[in-house]
Amino acid sequence: MRLTTHTDYALRVLIALAALPNGQRVTVHDLARRHHVSSNHLMKVVQRLVRMGLVKAARGRIGGLSLAVPAEEVRMGQVVRALETDTQLVACLGDDTAASCVFTGICGLTGALRGALAAFFAELDRLTLADVAARQAPLQERLGFEAVRERTLDRGQQ
Repeated sequence: MRLTTHTDYALRVLIALAALPNGQRVTVHDLARRHHVSSNHLMKVVQRLVRMGLVKAARGRIGGLSLAVPAEEVRMGQVVRALETDTQLVACLGDDTAASCVFTGICGLTGALRGALAAFFAELDRLTLADVAARQAPLQERLGFEAVRERTLDRGQQ
């Protein structure tokens, strides 16, 4: 199984927001630049995360994005399930199994693949956003969030 680019970007956004210093916000444009991805594509991803209730978006001069819920409450498995529209590994795991494969009902692989998919989501369900973003200092450094902090402080002093 391969996650869609949409899901990949959504996970990156969530991790980046979890790594923001307390009270800080970052714009979609800043995130797109930091991740070397299209701002337009990232905007669509962020809009979906806002609709899911995971991200807050504030407009205006000191606006930007932040997490809408504590990172400890966001289960990675739930996020992936909500974003991925097709999690079947092979056709026989889909809804129309009778038409999908000549071996349906007699193949021993179907159960193993179903178990593998369940194990994949069980592992993701075990992790929270706080777990995957636990290394705050390296994440902040990699994303250059010092610049965000300095720019926000400059705005507050004006």
